Amino acid sequence: MKTSKLESIVRTLFKQRIPLIALFVVITAAMLYFASQLKVDASFEKNIPLKHEYMQTYIQYQEEFGGANRVLLALKDKSGDIFNADFFAALNDATKQVSAIPAVSQPQVQSLFTPNTRYIEASELGLEGGPVVHARFDGSAKELAKVKENILKAGIVGRLVANDFSAAMVTGQLLSEFNTTNAQGETEKVKADFVKVAHQLEKIRSDIEAQYPNTELHIIGFSKMIGDVSDGAQGVLMFFLVALAITAVLVFWYSRSIKLTILPLLTSIIAVIWQLGLLTALGYGIDPMSILVPFLIFAIGVSHGVQMINGVSQNVAAGKSAYDAAVIACASLLVPGGIALLSDTVGFLTLQLIEIDIIRELAVTASIGVAVLILTNLILLPLLLSYCTFDDGFIKATHQREIQREKWWTALSGFAKKPLALVVVLVAVLLGMFGYWQSQYMKIGDLHAGAPALRQDSVYNQDTKYITENFSIGTDVISILAEVPKDGCTMYSVMNTIDDFQWQLANVDGVQSTISLPQVSKIVNGMLSENNLKWKILTNDESILPETIGRIETSSGLLNSDCSVMPVLVFLNDHKAETIERVVASTKDFIANNDNEQVSFRLATGPVGVMAATNEAVSAAQLPMLLWVYAAVTILCLISFRSVRGTICVILPLIVVSYLAQALMTWLEIGLTVATLPVIALGVGIGVDYGIYIFSRMVKFIRAGDSVADAYFKTLKLTGNAVIFTGLTLAIGVSTWIFSALQFQADMGIMLTFMFLVNMLGAIILLPALAAVLYRKKK
Repeated sequence: MKTSKLESIVRTLFKQRIPLIALFVVITAAMLYFASQLKVDASFEKNIPLKHEYMQTYIQYQEEFGGANRVLLALKDKSGDIFNADFFAALNDATKQVSAIPAVSQPQVQSLFTPNTRYIEASELGLEGGPVVHARFDGSAKELAKVKENILKAGIVGRLVANDFSAAMVTGQLLSEFNTTNAQGETEKVKADFVKVAHQLEKIRSDIEAQYPNTELHIIGFSKMIGDVSDGAQGVLMFFLVALAITAVLVFWYSRSIKLTILPLLTSIIAVIWQLGLLTALGYGIDPMSILVPFLIFAIGVSHGVQMINGVSQNVAAGKSAYDAAVIACASLLVPGGIALLSDTVGFLTLQLIEIDIIRELAVTASIGVAVLILTNLILLPLLLSYCTFDDGFIKATHQREIQREKWWTALSGFAKKPLALVVVLVAVLLGMFGYWQSQYMKIGDLHAGAPALRQDSVYNQDTKYITENFSIGTDVISILAEVPKDGCTMYSVMNTIDDFQWQLANVDGVQSTISLPQVSKIVNGMLSENNLKWKILTNDESILPETIGRIETSSGLLNSDCSVMPVLVFLNDHKAETIERVVASTKDFIANNDNEQVSFRLATGPVGVMAATNEAVSAAQLPMLLWVYAAVTILCLISFRSVRGTICVILPLIVVSYLAQALMTWLEIGLTVATLPVIALGVGIGVDYGIYIFSRMVKFIRAGDSVADAYFKTLKLTGNAVIFTGLTLAIGVSTWIFSALQFQADMGIMLTFMFLVNMLGAIILLPALAAVLYRKKK
């Protein structure tokens, strides 16, 4: 569409300024109401790729063996010895309080006080057993001594009791949904609120430590981590206010006008209100991991708003009235701004390709926000600007700044001339090759122990460190299920294959300990032979084998009711990507070489099983996501510029920056995870804006007959200061995230700061150099 025709449409639109602004006010009021109803929606299932083959195993056996959403509470006795009445009173109290949490599956709560914690011993009458702590326990020295014996017989040292007897554990399995009684006395199923669960667990900590001063409580698990992330995310509001203040100061310095400062900030805030309101209206909540997206929308809105006030200022300085200046600026920026925002939207929507609900929700959240900006910052903002008044002082100051900046534009236009352009392109090629080389070393998954979303010195990660160092288990457990014929635990060949598999995994670097039914069977077989070490083996006598596992209950998690499925539990030192890769590779290697047709091993359940599936899903989605992002942006650029060469000029800098960003992740040891994968798409989507704004102006001058250098100089006079200022403002705004209490927010801050700055530099340095190489001077 020609500018003159578009301008006439815009003028027609502006004749309805008052009704349109009134409509925006009404919609904003409605969206503000909906936004006030927005709730934090943290779900375990949203964080996992439910269609992955490992997760199909997880879902199939979730009810029998529990899911990966566990919570672990380690009670530490400050004296270093748990065998005192006061500690056992605290442990019993903690067990009851954990069982009382509605979202906890009561049958799967386990501690020394729960009936599913049992011991087995041999006597003259055969095998006997019972609960480790019986119902008549009174805390006396005699009872404590008996409990210690039972703990050793049960073989739970390292699992429910610390290796040095300084602490004991309470574990629980959390439900995604549970039944409750409503006000009418009816039973209804409600969705678990894991942030609320985290606060309930924190209350248990404060209650126990206050009532039992000699006891210290350490808590880990998905719900606790999400609660800590949610609490840390509340600091996002402070970062938002800081960024708002910084942005306001910078925009005022740029525009030297209070009106031109307030209006782009106002319309960007309105866009955020619409975004949050639409999320609620569409039935979405906001996940703590997506809490940063509204800030990004605000930042993108300000960047497009600066382009608009820049256009209005230049038109006013050229002698136009505020009304005409706003109309012309709207008409000239509507197409490139719309294409840029549409590119952002499509780029975010490509995240829908990743079959992890939290990323898909982030894609929806970001896409709604960017789409809304087309209305608020490309239509509402110029409507409001048309009511502004500008005095002679403003016009004079604008002229002076334009004259002062011409020396900058003259210097920068040198990048659009040969031979400097050839040098720039060569350097860019070398940087791209270097970035690609380094990107090959980027790891998929977490690269550090503990919860990667939180700082290493956070309470949660310190609790994780304590439990890992003092117990042989933790939340870093993967369970591989052995599917066998019914009553397979009575078949020696089946049990021997599982035992061989366990032995192989136990010797993988990074594995802390392993547990399986054959292992317990060997211990019991030794008991039947007066604890003779020589007989702590897996018996090949199938008449004795059933006796060795007869007293092992399904609540142990080592077998199901008909003994057709037997998990092998593998506890890891950490959940680093390389540790998980070694365990999964060893498992697949054993499966490939397993010649026992009666045993089929299936990956995987447990928290690390979920991580393994997630890492594989992220790895598989990385390349297709980037290809779709670039394909979408390329198509939109071709439609907008109707030029292959122009599209190349815009896209190539983005590709170089993408590789450099992945190289940066390698150097900073930031793994590609659910939290960091969207940053790549966000960077490409937002980075293309710079190129579109510059080349959409530049190509008109080239087609009018100007040389590339002259066209670029004229473009810089029109939009150069807005592009540079926008890049710096966005980078400064997100750089404040580096100081966040949340590690994933700090990582995103580093990555986005880098991508905003380098994409801006690519647009003002590499883009014109490519144009100088690709566009020959007309004769």
